[in-house]
Amino acid sequence: QVQMTESGGGVVQAGDSLRLSCAAPGRTFSGYVWGWFRQAPDKEREFLGATSWNGGRSIYADSVKGRFTISRDNAKNVMYLQLNNLKPEDTAVYTCAADVRVMSTATYYQQHGMDVNGKGTLVAVSS
Repeated sequence: QVQMTESGGGVVQAGDSLRLSCAAPGRTFSGYVWGWFRQAPDKEREFLGATSWNGGRSIYADSVKGRFTISRDNAKNVMYLQLNNLKPEDTAVYTCAADVRVMSTATYYQQHGMDVNGKGTLVAVSS
């Protein structure tokens, strides 16, 4: 099973940008769909976006489309989530995840999640 670790979270101000990283040390994630979720206090987990194993296709939740961008570097076994124009409502624990199946839809991932999940990194946005 692929183990995943997030980093890059922190406390920022509204309007700032942040880049989160997700690594799978010692394991390959070739063929896996990788994605990002977040969970704010007292809210359900929210799917943010996913990218195919070669980075050729990406999907995003409507709530973050245009502000968040996913990229990955398979040679380094790392995936990134670029967060731009952050808002206080973006405050949450951000988690990366991986799924061995063919990429599905945002609705599917919102309902079912992915196979493997990291423990998350906290992003706190102050107004």
